[in-house]
Amino acid sequence: MIFPILSLIMLAPVIGAVIILFIPKDRNDAIKTVAAASAMVSMLLSLLVVFAYNRDQGGFQFAEKASWIPSLGVSYYVAVDGFSAPLLLLNGIVLFCAVLVTWNLTDRAREFFAFLLMLAAGVFGAFMSLDLFLFLIFYELVLFPVYVLVAGWGSGPREYAAMKLTIYLFLGSLASILGLLVIYYASGRSFSFDDMQRGVAALKDTVALQRTWFLPVFIGFGVLASIWPLHNWSPDGYASAPTAVSMLHGGVLKATGAYAALRFGVQIMPEGAKYWLPVVAFLCLANVIYAGSVAFRQKDLKYIIGFASVAHLGLVLLGICALNVYGLNGAGIELFAGGVMTGLMFSLVGIIYERSHERDFSKLNGLVKVMPLAAVGFVIGSLTAMGMPGFSGFPAEMQIFMGLWSASQTNSLMFAGQLNWWLAVIAIVGVLTILITATWTLRIGRQMFFTDAITPDWQQLPPLTGIEKVAIILPCIVCIGVGILPNSVMNIIEIGVQAMVKSIGG
Repeated sequence: MIFPILSLIMLAPVIGAVIILFIPKDRNDAIKTVAAASAMVSMLLSLLVVFAYNRDQGGFQFAEKASWIPSLGVSYYVAVDGFSAPLLLLNGIVLFCAVLVTWNLTDRAREFFAFLLMLAAGVFGAFMSLDLFLFLIFYELVLFPVYVLVAGWGSGPREYAAMKLTIYLFLGSLASILGLLVIYYASGRSFSFDDMQRGVAALKDTVALQRTWFLPVFIGFGVLASIWPLHNWSPDGYASAPTAVSMLHGGVLKATGAYAALRFGVQIMPEGAKYWLPVVAFLCLANVIYAGSVAFRQKDLKYIIGFASVAHLGLVLLGICALNVYGLNGAGIELFAGGVMTGLMFSLVGIIYERSHERDFSKLNGLVKVMPLAAVGFVIGSLTAMGMPGFSGFPAEMQIFMGLWSASQTNSLMFAGQLNWWLAVIAIVGVLTILITATWTLRIGRQMFFTDAITPDWQQLPPLTGIEKVAIILPCIVCIGVGILPNSVMNIIEIGVQAMVKSIGG
């Protein structure tokens, strides 16, 4: 019998949440210890999956499959390939750091950490599910905890932000479900990813079917990835959410939307992808330029990081639009590297706000004198965000732009010889994101940390705790480690990408 490591990764947060509910509500330390332990178990098991993945064999591994509802073609089918395995590790890292950053929470800690762990369990399940029915259960499972966490523990207009977030994501998933149900009935009534992929390819009118239903599926999942112009729920959600939820939201939930758009949109309907993705590329470019420019104009730190996250997801979707090894490889690395970086930046904002109760960066100054490690973390996160060589953002952004340029030289996409030329323009204009990101990160970093003067109130801020230092150091190690040794992640992602490109004929 195969050791069910994937099920254990997903169930560890669920078990932790159940245990927490039986702990007396005034035992805050015990509640947080159980939450941190269950998050660490999932993180370590995810790390084991990445290292144990057989790179020579490739394909889907660690598979667990059991019949569930045979009459509907539903099964419990989980497995990971080279593309999805690092995403499990991403979720584990961000979840563990989110628990540590929220260690000082005392307001209904039992309920908060239970919902947080259930949210992470849903994300784990979505990344490993290869049965569409099972995937949609995990995908929808995420919505309820997010709503409760933002409305119950958020700040500002939290009810408005929670409702706006939920409505957008629900309508997006509704469009995706509608399109995928059409594919399910047309392809042989099996929810298995493998069966649906083969069934769609074998249909007599497959090209017309794919071109009709690809866009609802891709855009529907793209709402969670904040595709323009359906992105404006996201910054409000970031700004009102508690720190841990902002970390998971920006670092992982958006990655879930992009992953679903790729797995159940592009891979199942490649002909529809080739027809529509060049058009989608222009929407993604708007993501990158518009969100990056708006981030530059903001003063609220959460809104700044929120819009920057929208821009980075635009880069991921641009990589997917390339439909080649370079682009998809860059998209996979950007999901991992950008997720860790976003989680790091939101954790720093939360740590600073908890002490100063201030999110307007123009009112903060000289913090390097009282929080030097936070300054180091901000610099590392900023250099990662702008794609500096030696940091994890560089191999990701480099390959995305290479993928777009390479796609512009081929004749495999819509309007061959015409729109493909514009993909080169998109690649060139997309490089502007590096300049935009560099501008706002340098501007904010100098104001917050490296001014000579420091406001007397900020001199009295308490230093970082040991737990908070761990939450900062861990993602910093990942950002630098992947930047210096990109093959530590890139070679496993490329194995999954090569199989994808072969299956879609990219």
